[in-house]
Amino acid sequence: MKYAIAMLFFCAILVPMPASAEELDAGLDKETPVTQLDTLVEVDSPSIGTEAAATDIATEAGEHELGFIARLGITLAIVAGQALLIWLIWAKFFKFLSNKIIKSCKGRIKPFSIHKLKLLNPSQVVNIIRIGLNALKYLITALQLYITLPIIFSMFSATRHIATRLFGYILNPLRNILFSAIEYTPNLITIVIIVTVTRYVIKGLKFFAIQIEHGKLVIPNFYADWAKPTYKILQVLLWAFTVAIAYPHIPGSDSRVFQGVSVFVGIIFSLGSSSAIGNLVAGLVVTYMRPFKIGDRIKINDTVGFVVEKHMMVVRIRTHKNEYVTFPNMLLLNSSVTNYNTSSDENAEGLIIHTEVTLGYATPWQTIHEILIKAALATNYVQKKPMPFVLQTGFDDFYARYQINCYTKEIDKVPHVYTLLNENIQSAFQEAGIDMTSAHQYKVESSSESPKDLIKTIQTPTVDTA
Repeated sequence: MKYAIAMLFFCAILVPMPASAEELDAGLDKETPVTQLDTLVEVDSPSIGTEAAATDIATEAGEHELGFIARLGITLAIVAGQALLIWLIWAKFFKFLSNKIIKSCKGRIKPFSIHKLKLLNPSQVVNIIRIGLNALKYLITALQLYITLPIIFSMFSATRHIATRLFGYILNPLRNILFSAIEYTPNLITIVIIVTVTRYVIKGLKFFAIQIEHGKLVIPNFYADWAKPTYKILQVLLWAFTVAIAYPHIPGSDSRVFQGVSVFVGIIFSLGSSSAIGNLVAGLVVTYMRPFKIGDRIKINDTVGFVVEKHMMVVRIRTHKNEYVTFPNMLLLNSSVTNYNTSSDENAEGLIIHTEVTLGYATPWQTIHEILIKAALATNYVQKKPMPFVLQTGFDDFYARYQINCYTKEIDKVPHVYTLLNENIQSAFQEAGIDMTSAHQYKVESSSESPKDLIKTIQTPTVDTA
């Protein structure tokens, strides 16, 4: 504050001091031609004209000195007033305001955080408030000085050009901005109209997309799950079209700098997003192919899980072990995708799960079929209608292969259903007194140097689950 006040008084000292009568005479002799002076003081008598001229010069000098003293007094009053105002702002107003804010905010200020990331604690927030108040104080003082100095300099002709220059530093940019804004107004109105029309068109598309997604509006051969991605595609295209139309109306759009930056950004985007563009296009293809939707249980290559996220770039699935696996859309186009939910809709019979067992020929196949069907019907989450059925898939040398098939709509519980089904099959055969082990072929090896060795028969369970 003391430096600001000192600057004000220093500028007041710089103003020119009043000139004496002799200096005025000398200045008048130097600046006013003789012909003009003669014209001004021309009278009938040369002696009377000389005395009148001297009297006029003395009067003018006195008036000039009185005017200078008045302007000097006004200048000192302005300096004193501004110094008092600066002191009041620094010592009174901002000190009172700072204490008031700190006291009112004490205990009420919470840590500043973004989501769960804590950036500032309460004390740091208070310090930032103090720094902001100090910056505002210095800004107001600088603005006061900048306005006061030209006013002081403009009071005197010797320093008036400095005032004009100081005012020009602010007024010229403001005038240029004002004239540029006036000239730009038609283009601004054009851009506002273009953006407004685009926004209302996008709102209309969003309304229709919501109606189609909820099934309130039906378009032939257009599926409900196409509504949201189609709306997003149209939204991007409309905004791109809007930018292309509004681009010529943007200030500086025809400058070489603006064009160079646009070309540079376009090249960087093209070079760095080749794979991203490929995934984006693949995402569009996958969207309209409709191989799956959110929540479906699918199999991609050897990974089985539920679709939890489906974006234009990637698809993310969650396995039964709660593992999240991300697949780029380009990979999906080159991979086989199995959707287990397509057979579990309300109007469908359900997904067929199956387990294969092998049993010897000593047990009648009718008995085996009956036991397998009974075990399937006793399994939770297995549909009673349609009925489970058995397929006899092959004959080996010592046993036959049987496959039990049953329906379920609990796709999210498939591994658990398989476990229950296998448990029930094992329990059903134990209750029937049938051994599920199948004898493998005897293997005999002979050698001319040693007697024949009989290899023991190997008894192994052969239950295959798919």
